[in-house]
Amino acid sequence: MCYIAKGDVFGKDQPIILILLDIPPMLPVLDGVVMELQDCALPLLREVIPTDKVEVGFKDLDAAILVGSMPRKEGMERKDLLKANVAIFKTQGAALDKYAKKTVKVLVVGNPANTNCLIASKSAPSIPKENFSCLTRLDHNRACSQVAMRCSVSADNVKNVIIWGNHSSTQYPDVHHAKVNLHGSEVAAYEAVKDDNWLRGDFISTVQQRGAAVIKARKLSSAMSAAKAICDHMRDIWFGTKEGEFLSMGVYAAGNSYGIPDDLIYSFPVQIKNKTWKIVDGLPINDFSRAKMDATASELVEERDTALDFLSQ
Repeated sequence: MCYIAKGDVFGKDQPIILILLDIPPMLPVLDGVVMELQDCALPLLREVIPTDKVEVGFKDLDAAILVGSMPRKEGMERKDLLKANVAIFKTQGAALDKYAKKTVKVLVVGNPANTNCLIASKSAPSIPKENFSCLTRLDHNRACSQVAMRCSVSADNVKNVIIWGNHSSTQYPDVHHAKVNLHGSEVAAYEAVKDDNWLRGDFISTVQQRGAAVIKARKLSSAMSAAKAICDHMRDIWFGTKEGEFLSMGVYAAGNSYGIPDDLIYSFPVQIKNKTWKIVDGLPINDFSRAKMDATASELVEERDTALDFLSQ
């Protein structure tokens, strides 16, 4: 929230009103958050509104970041997790449909993020599907950082990494189209790293399992890196991608050139202009990548079908 209120996301000249929506028991905590934001003396922050009412929380929004979801608890089956989250995101989607601007940009962060995003979109039929996306930027940033460290360069010297598919352990971090700036020259990632076994093995599993590794180390899920990724994602929607570069976002899969089923929220390489994303189509896909992309799509189809059964009940 501090990044947003400082102007790091929507611009240094854009006044901000933050609306913080949570369940009733959390309202005293929100009051503390409001006090902290006030104490930051942020020049762009015009107002902070804590609420437990959707008609307040979603009214006339330009941007919605849906962070809250039911976390998986010990002994909980995946279908139980999906059932609980369908109820949450059906409610939030319906509230967006009723109260938010039709131009609202919706970012779903709460897991399972791809399927939660799909449910929210289906529950908000008057808002274009293209206005909904889910967060795979954290995975994208993790992949860039791993390659950068391997090449002993800073992360901004790595571009066009792709996260395909689900924000889960089946996601596929792909660097076949990535470039690394080495001493002023752009080099293909495989050529820069010079270790195909690592790129096809430990690199992929490290990115896939990074969230679990963070939880094991700090006993809490990713916070600082997730907040940074949320800000990166929303800033790029607002201001677009650089020429010749693409980023990873979970978006509606309709009409893609990669054979991914249409009715999914799937992470693709995208380019953004005028607050509108476009899938980067036509990238050559080898057999190794094809198998990884199809495996994560299959998981998403299974999640979707289970979630839609609950949605129709």
